[in-house]
Amino acid sequence: MISQPTYFEAQQWAFSYVKAHNGYREDATWLLRAPHEWDETALLVHLRDSMPLAEWQQYQTNVQRVCAGWPPQQLVGKAPFFGRWFAVTEDTLIPRVETGDLVEWLLADYPENEEKRVVDLGTGSGNIGITLKLAHPKWQVTLTDISPQAARVAETNAHRLGAAVNVVVGDLIAPLTGQFDVLVMNPPYIAPSEQAQMDASVLEHEPAQALFAPGNGLAVYRRLAVEAPRVLLPHGRIYLEIGWHQGEAVRQLFETQLPAAQVTVRQDEAGHDRMVRVCL
Repeated sequence: MISQPTYFEAQQWAFSYVKAHNGYREDATWLLRAPHEWDETALLVHLRDSMPLAEWQQYQTNVQRVCAGWPPQQLVGKAPFFGRWFAVTEDTLIPRVETGDLVEWLLADYPENEEKRVVDLGTGSGNIGITLKLAHPKWQVTLTDISPQAARVAETNAHRLGAAVNVVVGDLIAPLTGQFDVLVMNPPYIAPSEQAQMDASVLEHEPAQALFAPGNGLAVYRRLAVEAPRVLLPHGRIYLEIGWHQGEAVRQLFETQLPAAQVTVRQDEAGHDRMVRVCL
């Protein structure tokens, strides 16, 4: 085995390893780029550079572990979201591309110069709330999570990315004081009965309380329909990510509880229901 390869040689070793162990070339390349936060072009620039020995040793370990079922983001301790890198741990969900669509929807609804009070509920790594704050610096953004460990990760990300947000620990709206213009959340929405269809790496390495909810995955939506109006200003809004088959159920739930609200379901690029906006 090469003692200190170039990045190109390390990549070629990894391609051979993942092929022999039913892994993916994409993961091998991602693990090469992510520690440096390189995009594909930057990797090409550095392919002929020598790889530091400690990095080479860690890379070999990471490639072996990703073939054993670890998410690559957990192995390097960070993941990209909305053009930035966020620290992640096994106490937080790994940010998904689909959640960026929810952020884009919310940002498009409000001009940048408007001052708003916004809460990112169940923030995890803080990727939603921190992204909103950096996009609209005048907003007052609060992040909440029931997990103290996740809240610490969010605080770390906020400090590193220069986002002046408030992080509090508590269950949904319980730790909030005052009233807000917007509540946003990527809640747990997977029914426990759906575990058999899920990827093992998610089940083993991401927090169950951020994934699963009783009542066919609708429990958090039911709670928010009842509790959210207590902390929302008149004409406040709720933005939520949903499961691909939950659009009609979530719509009916909010329309029943809040008859005067306007509920909009939006699809992702694949045409699946993915987001809900509730306008009071």
